[in-house]
Amino acid sequence: MNLSLEYKIQEPKVILDKNPLLLLLHGYGSNEADLFSFASELPDNYYIISARAPYNLQYGAYAWYAINFDADQNKFSDNEQAKTSRDVIASFIDELVANYPIDANNVTLIGFSQGSILSYSAALSYPEKIQRVVAMSGYFNEEIIKEGFEKNDFKNLKIFASHGTVDQVIPIEWARKTPAILEKLNIPVTYKEYPVGHGVAPQNFFDFKNWLAL
Repeated sequence: MNLSLEYKIQEPKVILDKNPLLLLLHGYGSNEADLFSFASELPDNYYIISARAPYNLQYGAYAWYAINFDADQNKFSDNEQAKTSRDVIASFIDELVANYPIDANNVTLIGFSQGSILSYSAALSYPEKIQRVVAMSGYFNEEIIKEGFEKNDFKNLKIFASHGTVDQVIPIEWARKTPAILEKLNIPVTYKEYPVGHGVAPQNFFDFKNWLAL
């Protein structure tokens, strides 16, 4: 099958008429194998699909968008590439639903770092396609969400956000702003912090698995 993104797939062990989907979105400089290492630990009734970001950095490393540095070593994100990736993720979900017996009303994005930033962007731009988001070690970047997103219908969207308190890649302060933004949009959010750096603590994994089961 020639879909928009390369991916790894674990078929559900419990087959339903239509199975829910967990779509895993990795961080900058990683690839689809990274989060897929979680797959065996995730619930048996899901299609678990780990997508590879579209921009090739080198040697098996990919990005959802470029991060550039100016002469003063200030980092800035390529928002146009990020918007393109946002729309590619939305199309990819449609392709998966068309090609596998996936329940289009039960789609969860699980993103880490850059994949988490993109998960917010895709879910708030296309809430009709995505019901839940697990956003780990990322933040809410309004600049890469579709214009006018505030008018979207978020009644079926729920978010679990988490961050490490000693994250040196994405400051915890950025993540702490997210719950208030989501609450203003009436999107239910569970927000948790863990005493780790830029990574997924075992307790974080345990907590989001429990949240998925609610």
